[in-house]
Amino acid sequence: MDVGIQALPAEVAAQIAAGEVIERPVSAVKELVENALDAGAKTVQVEVREGGQRLLAVADDGCGIPAAEVVLAFGRHTTSKLHSEEDLFRIRTLGFRGEALASIAAVARVTMTTRSRDETAGTLVRFEAGELVRRELCARPAGTTVTVENLFFNLPARRKFLRSETTESGHIVNLLVAYGLAYPHVRFTLVQNGREVLRTTGSGRLEDAAAEALGVETARAMTPLPVLEAPGGRLGARVSGLIGAPSLHRGSRDWMFFFVNGRWVQDRALTFAVEEAYRSLLPTGRHPVAVLDLLLDPADVDVNIHPTKREVRFRQGQDVFGLVQKAVRRGLMEYAALPQAEPQRGEAVPVPEGRPAMVHVGREAQAALSQMSLDLMRPAAPQPVRLPALRVVGQVAQTYIVAEGPDGLYVVDQHAAHERVLYERLQGMRASLAVPMQTLLEPRAVELTRYQAALLEERHEAIARLGFDVAPFGGSTYLVRAVPVAFPEQEIANLLGELLQPVPQREPERDWEERALVTVACHSAVRAGQTLTEQEMRDLIRQLEATALPYTCPHGRPTVVHMTVAQLQREFARR
Repeated sequence: MDVGIQALPAEVAAQIAAGEVIERPVSAVKELVENALDAGAKTVQVEVREGGQRLLAVADDGCGIPAAEVVLAFGRHTTSKLHSEEDLFRIRTLGFRGEALASIAAVARVTMTTRSRDETAGTLVRFEAGELVRRELCARPAGTTVTVENLFFNLPARRKFLRSETTESGHIVNLLVAYGLAYPHVRFTLVQNGREVLRTTGSGRLEDAAAEALGVETARAMTPLPVLEAPGGRLGARVSGLIGAPSLHRGSRDWMFFFVNGRWVQDRALTFAVEEAYRSLLPTGRHPVAVLDLLLDPADVDVNIHPTKREVRFRQGQDVFGLVQKAVRRGLMEYAALPQAEPQRGEAVPVPEGRPAMVHVGREAQAALSQMSLDLMRPAAPQPVRLPALRVVGQVAQTYIVAEGPDGLYVVDQHAAHERVLYERLQGMRASLAVPMQTLLEPRAVELTRYQAALLEERHEAIARLGFDVAPFGGSTYLVRAVPVAFPEQEIANLLGELLQPVPQREPERDWEERALVTVACHSAVRAGQTLTEQEMRDLIRQLEATALPYTCPHGRPTVVHMTVAQLQREFARR
């Protein structure tokens, strides 16, 4: 039916605009937290119920809003942060478009109470679907509280696309963790369903914020980045922050935090710069932990390129890339020279790979596991392609096993191969509810954040099915009393740090137990740089030959590189 061009009704236009800014509950929390920080708040309290869909509230002790401007603040494109076109190219605040409150109010029931420091009484206003329904005076201290109820109540289609409560809550935790790191002088509190899951003290020290937001053990494995300032000329910038030791790594990039002039951003170039600095220092497929704060002239960065303001564009991108890479690499070189303190009793510390004790534990565990039937462990697969029988020749660079096969030379990545073997074993054991456990002679104490503790409570049964026995010990301390057979004790802290993460925001939601199985296999496998005896190499090759999918590890990386006899003959000019 041809109805011609017509102007959209105001309420429809408002909902469309709101959909660009408020994609999910964490979007609303982000806008409100940034408003609080722009208002000079020293304390920011966030409360969330049912993943933010039922209720989310952000309270601050900032400057507040004058009574005469409260209703105006809910108008579209109304802001106190820009006054001219020139200001748009030198943005110094987190917010600037004047869309946040209008967008939230268009898709929820919003109540704001606020009082500026110059007034004796506060103001309360309430909006429903963008319409003002209540306004009155109220008593409150200086600052602002915004309560958002029934988010997307008038957009049922949008509510259907939201993830589970756990996933939405996880995104909000990630946001508060990030801003706790970006603003260590601000006290942040997050309460979910009546339970406090995050609190920072606002001491002003980034090290304290990292311990409170990322966990004590993670913070212990990080060191301050030597402040690096670019000399004058084309780029005036300063890089500071924290970087993790090479032994501290994660399976996703969600543990790299980048802040540009106080704004939490996602930037592929910055991510690549950090990973390039760690090149050759991390296992394949692993990613560093880093908190980087980049300060530069606001005129040299464009933050007005994405509705969520999470992406930025640098005027001198190559110079910024080089500065970050150089700063991190210099920090890693200095970190390597630091003396290592003696660990306290029961404390989890990074352990150098390739220790004889580690090899011994792995050998005992492999012997115990090898008694179990492989038929139980193999996933069903129609006519799987098997690895031919191989004869071990030796080891190269303490990382690759060289073997001879029916048609040439085979080079096997020992870590990737062992990952595949352990993954299929654990997969079969989990299916039969028979994952073997080994009780630790001395339970390992680990420190968890409030949110990690909450996730542990939620995932306790699933983690137990993987062969772990974890129990509370008081406060934020938990005791790991048993681990799967063949699991190296020094990897306990790193593993729990990964198992107790929300589903990554930028990845599709997958079965958590399946991802956890891959993680356990990765942490249990022998490492690159670990010397293996000839018998250990033969055992590993035999076990790889028996797997259903021997040519890739669970992450998808190749386990074997094959060079045929014909290729060898060509290389030596024999044909």
